[in-house]
Amino acid sequence: MDTDELPVVLPSTTTTSGLTIALHPLPILNISEHFTRLKLQKRQSLPFVLGALLGTQTGREVEIVNTFELAVQDDQVTVDQEFFDARRDQYKQVFPSLEFIGWYTVAAYPTAKHIAFHEQFATLIPTPLLLLLKPSSSFAASADLVVQTLPFKAYEPTIEIRDRKARSVFIEAGYTVETGEAERIAVDWTARGGSGGTSLESHLSSQRAAVKMLHDRILLLVKYVTEILAGEAKKDHATLRSLSALIASLPASEHKGFREEFEKEYEDVQLTAFLSSLTKSTNILNDLVDKHIVFTAQREERGPGAGRRRGPRGMMDFH
Repeated sequence: MDTDELPVVLPSTTTTSGLTIALHPLPILNISEHFTRLKLQKRQSLPFVLGALLGTQTGREVEIVNTFELAVQDDQVTVDQEFFDARRDQYKQVFPSLEFIGWYTVAAYPTAKHIAFHEQFATLIPTPLLLLLKPSSSFAASADLVVQTLPFKAYEPTIEIRDRKARSVFIEAGYTVETGEAERIAVDWTARGGSGGTSLESHLSSQRAAVKMLHDRILLLVKYVTEILAGEAKKDHATLRSLSALIASLPASEHKGFREEFEKEYEDVQLTAFLSSLTKSTNILNDLVDKHIVFTAQREERGPGAGRRRGPRGMMDFH
């Protein structure tokens, strides 16, 4: 049997990966957008997709944080090394803590073609990971009907000895999706199409409606007690006992601990607003300084007398 016809993924019953992979939402969104865009542009159900994975690796713990797209040469099997180096250096300037840790593509399962790409990336790092986005049709056929999982598979490269010959193969590795607070907000905003109706606005609107309803009911209770004291309403002892128990269950707003916590939160909100205004002012000042530097440099290049010339009748014409 030809080596290319052999499966390139070792069965999980015989070999397991020891990697602990944490996948962040941004790579999921980037890869999905990359695949969808090429699918619409090329009008193909399964276009060729290739990109790089950025993240960190500490021992056997891997964290996939970001991605960027890659280009191939005309033969469609050779990675454009110049493009790869340029893009990696650009991302390195913005995200100095992230390293190239692997690559991604779209396919139903790894094949010998992916081994060829793996060997190219293996010249850059010892064990480049493979993150595979499985098309919806092939993934739906194999997915559990009860447990819905992401259509992604992670693979760790290794070496298999077969017939006294070494060949590169993959081992399927499990992963977990890890999100931070900022990522959850960004994903929620993206899922809603980036429109103004974010979950924050929806939450604030519901809070405002709840506060307004509470205020109206408090006014109703105050009116009832006022009418009882004025002798205009009949006493209902059950209602008064419920009202007294409700008031007794409220936290003491004049308590020293309550006031300290309230003032601390209030100061934090004011400080956040101040820092936001300070950031905006700093950006405006930076733009002003940049424009001043450009204007000064252009004036120095023209020279001291370049901004004026002799007009008719010996008049000085200033520009």
